[in-house]
Amino acid sequence: MRTPLIAGNWKMNGSSALVDAFGQAFADADLPESVEVVVHPPFPYLDAARRALAGGSVKLGAQTLNPLHAGARTGEVSGRMLKEFDVEYVLVGHSERRELYRESDDDVYDRLLAALNADLRPILCVGETLEARDAGRTRDVVLRQVGHALAPLEPAQRARVTIAYEPVWAIGTGRTATPEQAQEVMAAIREYQAGFDPALAQSMRLIYGGSMNAANAAELLAQPDIDGGLVGGASLKVDDFLAICHSAR
Repeated sequence: MRTPLIAGNWKMNGSSALVDAFGQAFADADLPESVEVVVHPPFPYLDAARRALAGGSVKLGAQTLNPLHAGARTGEVSGRMLKEFDVEYVLVGHSERRELYRESDDDVYDRLLAALNADLRPILCVGETLEARDAGRTRDVVLRQVGHALAPLEPAQRARVTIAYEPVWAIGTGRTATPEQAQEVMAAIREYQAGFDPALAQSMRLIYGGSMNAANAAELLAQPDIDGGLVGGASLKVDDFLAICHSAR
């Protein structure tokens, strides 16, 4: 049985006040025990979020990491540093990192391996652009990204990875893949995993990230191969994010 995962990605948004609001709301929230919840604030708010969420069930995640443990990399953060702040999860290969900061498949793999070596749980983000979807290349693009990142790993390492399918054309646009479209891609990812290890294919969590919100979460999460959500804009609204968490019950 796969435990649903709801991960909130604040991106370059948030404030100390928002951290406090989340801490207060989740301290009083009756979260489903069967659902795992993670919040990914920007780096400057990690320690405040750790303190605000202390004692509760919500876990802490980071939005990216550098492949190196340390070095002359101004502005970068390593997995070893994240561990000092009780970070458990980290996003790897988010489409905005791939597009805006030119992270290649090789870069994504390096970050994935660094996360695993730092004893973090990576959420590997994969997805196609609108151009690729319109050209009928969704499956090819997504499985290439998945394979490049996972094929070199050992079986025990693959078991620690969560995959987030995020159609690039649905992120922050208000457009959402239909549940059927999302399910089709998630099923293809799971089928691909079965080529490595059938047991892994059944146990690996696959979550959807593409404008999931309080209104559409339940329908998306009802699909057999969607095990949770990577939530963007709605994760900045306490009530909406709580509603999505309850939808995954």
